This record gives sequence, structure tokens and C-alpha cells, in this order.
Amino acid sequence: MAWIMLVIAGVLEVAWAYSMKLSDGFSRPLPAVLTVVLMTASFGLLSFSMRTIPLGTAYTIWTGIGAVGAFVLGIAVLGEQFTVQRAIAAALIVSGLVLMKLSAPS
Repeated sequence: MAWIMLVIAGVLEVAWAYSMKLSDGFSRPLPAVLTVVLMTASFGLLSFSMRTIPLGTAYTIWTGIGAVGAFVLGIAVLGEQFTVQRAIAAALIVSGLVLMKLSAPS
């Protein structure tokens, strides 16, 4: 259950990053409030997952999901530039996440 909560927390991290972008520096009230709500939920689920998953593993996976998710969302939704170098960087992050998961105690 902790791993499921951690993945959901990571997805919520992507969602709050996107809503923060939409808030235009917190100058738009609805996306700004949504950012705070999603952030709170994301941190709460991360905290829950840390009851059983080691700190280093949980935090690394949470931030990795957020980083790669924001990268993909930026390209797919916001029209950000795709380059081979950025794709390689994202692939390296994913490989690090896989290694972190494989090295975590069961």
C-alpha cells in the first residue's frame, strides 16, 4: 500500500507543478488554491509512504516521478521543446528510480 501511495504522491506532484505554472506566479486565484491543495495531498501521501519506505528511497522516487512527469507534461501539454539530451536525462532519472526501487527492502 505504501508504494501505491508513493506513486499517487508523485503524480500529485506533477499536478501541483502544472497548476503552479497555470497560477502565473500565484496571481490567478483558482490555480493557486489548487496548487496548495494538491501540494498538501502530495506531501501527505509521501509522509504516509515514509512510514514503511526508507526516507532516501521514498523521497528519490517521489521527486523522480515529479521531474519526469513534469518533463513529459511540459512537452505534451505546454509545447516545451523536446531534445535528445533532455530525453536522455529523463531516461537516466527513470533508470535511477528503477535501481532505487530494486534496492529497497521489500
